[in-house]
Amino acid sequence: MATPTPDQPTDVEIRDEMIRLGQFLKLTGIADDGAGARDLLTDEAIDVNGEAETRRGRQLHPGDVVEVDLPDGVRRLRVVRPA
Repeated sequence: MATPTPDQPTDVEIRDEMIRLGQFLKLTGIADDGAGARDLLTDEAIDVNGEAETRRGRQLHPGDVVEVDLPDGVRRLRVVRPA
């Protein structure tokens, strides 16, 4: 993951053309497992591209920005392909 500037999201590289949101949350360490991802979604703590998301199976593609409202603050992550 690349280090972001204060207003920019952290880039998270994926290998394929898309990744499901639940997998993405586990990849980034935000959720330990599928149950943890489901809990975040149930709590309405996740936005994708500025819109609230409740589907763990939501497909994410390069360029999508995921914001997660955590107890220690909001994390902004951007899906990218390896350079």
